[in-house]
Amino acid sequence: MPEAPNRADERADRILDAAGELLLRLGARKVTVEDIADRAGVGKGTVYLHWRTKEQLLEAVVLRDSVGVTGELLEQVRENPFEVLPHRFLRSSYLATFRSPLTAVLVTDTTGLLGRIKTGTLRESRGLAADRYFDTMRRYGLLRTDVPGLAYALQATAAGFYLVDNLGADTAGLDREAKADALARTVRCAFEPAGEPEPAAVAAAAAELVAMFEELTTSHREWIYSNTRHVRHVRHTQHGPAQTQEAG
Repeated sequence: MPEAPNRADERADRILDAAGELLLRLGARKVTVEDIADRAGVGKGTVYLHWRTKEQLLEAVVLRDSVGVTGELLEQVRENPFEVLPHRFLRSSYLATFRSPLTAVLVTDTTGLLGRIKTGTLRESRGLAADRYFDTMRRYGLLRTDVPGLAYALQATAAGFYLVDNLGADTAGLDREAKADALARTVRCAFEPAGEPEPAAVAAAAAELVAMFEELTTSHREWIYSNTRHVRHVRHTQHGPAQTQEAG
């Protein structure tokens, strides 16, 4: 019988977990598919059933980590629509990023640990998500309209909070929560209108963005696991149920 989808995906997650651990320990250049297969307890050929190249596998690792961060943010917005406000959303994003080791490295690393992992899918989707986020905030009056180049200025400000530690800045006495609070205060004062936002506008903006991020994470998950399902289907249809058993 062909593998049940959940079993194949569980095995894929086991491989991704192993790859993530080794990626952080060894770096993209040194980690090998053999290392990952050994760590995951599967055969090397099984890894290639899920991802055709090492580069594709490592991109899936990074993308899955990003999906986890996005999921955490979505839960907060679902529970409280006011979490979508720029100062609160960027504060939560900052904290969620540093709770997710691979995403933190992706955003802050200057040592080349991740090497040349192809993250085009992630960069493109992040750019699209950022554009739609800013457009939504503007349409509902949740960002100022009198700041020239506001989108650039806001993104540059947020990026500085991620990268300033790499510049040797004096951050003694500031833990991660304090840094996130400083980011939130800066965004609130510099980029958001004075006064309290209209609850109806916040709720409408939150609903739009939840739908957008749900669509985005669904497409990412499909990319991460699509080759697993494609290979399982091809093996089943070409060879029949008796020959669809896979190592691992």
